[in-house]
Amino acid sequence: MSKNKSLLGELWDFMMIRKAWWLAPIIIMLVLVGLLIIFGQSSALSPFIYALF
Repeated sequence: MSKNKSLLGELWDFMMIRKAWWLAPIIIMLVLVGLLIIFGQSSALSPFIYALF
């Protein structure tokens, strides 16, 4: 393995070697919630996001 591997590369290798496919939905949901928080703070999309909840 190379020394300068990114976080995503390390995570992908871990999931491939350990067969930890159950981590994929958790990671996807964390990324989506993070994006929702970022876009909900100070963007033109805020009123539309607030209308969902």
